[in-house]
Amino acid sequence: MKRKIATIDGNEATANIAHRTNEVIAIYPITPSTPMGEWADQWSADGQKNIWGSTPEVIEMQAEGGAAGAVHGALQT
Repeated sequence: MKRKIATIDGNEATANIAHRTNEVIAIYPITPSTPMGEWADQWSADGQKNIWGSTPEVIEMQAEGGAAGAVHGALQT
């Protein structure tokens, strides 16, 4: 297998790992992390699967507390 090398920024790298390893991604887009949410949202809209073969659900929250609560709730199910 040939390795694929790409130069990406930290936001894309973080979004890539989050998208591949989670079923729920709660985002609260705020500069400078807005691109992370945009990447995750785009990949889910395109139907990109995570390592378990499902497409993560991206939930945009209106506050940081809402994003934290959504993640906590996702961990309980």
